[in-house]
Amino acid sequence: MDTRPLLALAALTAALTVALTACGQATESAQPSPSAPAADARHRLETAKADCMKRQGFKYIPYVAPEKPPTEEQRRRNSGDYPAMKKYRQKYGFGVFAAHVYPKEMNQPGTEPADNPNKKVQGQLSGAQLGSYKKAGDVCMIAAAKQVLGLELKSYDDYYEQMNAAVQRAVNEQLDSDPKLVELAGAMATCLKGKGHTVGDTTPSAMSGRGQKAFLAQEDKLGRAQDPDVPDVAPSVKDGKIAMFYPPTLTPEEARPYLDKEIKAALDDLECGKDFYPAYEPRSFAIDRQVFDRFGM
Repeated sequence: MDTRPLLALAALTAALTVALTACGQATESAQPSPSAPAADARHRLETAKADCMKRQGFKYIPYVAPEKPPTEEQRRRNSGDYPAMKKYRQKYGFGVFAAHVYPKEMNQPGTEPADNPNKKVQGQLSGAQLGSYKKAGDVCMIAAAKQVLGLELKSYDDYYEQMNAAVQRAVNEQLDSDPKLVELAGAMATCLKGKGHTVGDTTPSAMSGRGQKAFLAQEDKLGRAQDPDVPDVAPSVKDGKIAMFYPPTLTPEEARPYLDKEIKAALDDLECGKDFYPAYEPRSFAIDRQVFDRFGM
């Protein structure tokens, strides 16, 4: 079964997550477009990886997926605009079970064009060769990240974990400690409790991601039940680490009842957060961009 690592923090549940894993699901926000220096760093990172792979005896073609500029609707959602967020949530909820009902619209694995030429390169390798290829890729990512970005990595995954941790630190320092955001998040929590929703952590970042997190957990539970090779209960995730989610195989008809519940919860969340999101989202989005630039994402 396909596994989908998603960044645990709501600040990066933007299709952020999608770009980082190349197999995520589209969520309410659009990934921040890279600045010119970040875009240049991405190309230099790919070139360095290709040079390293060649020295390891493997072919690797430098590839940076073309960026789609955010639409006006996405820009409005990223600013916390209530009408734009409501329009999205009325159809997609938090963007979780909508991936099963609208797979093409949500850019699910198998629905996107196979543009990356390295997929073809890997497809021509034997099982043993592919294992060696992936090990070399790990070594070369570590080397390229140090050469281009000045990062000290332990593994390929460590790149994303360090980026996730950097976002968490920035959110904790800049958003979760902001008195106005704390006040707005508290008011949102009180409103949601009044509507019958369970609310735990009321920090601004937790309130931003609580709804999607709950439905991701529900989706993950279904996926784990379908796969006998994974634990039925998800392990706890340490700060900065990337949670692993196991999406189930659902037809649009099977997923529809889950999405209907998700839509109702998402609209309640938005109604209670109509003052919170315009204050939180633009700053969260700016943090994403700052960190992504630093990591050449």
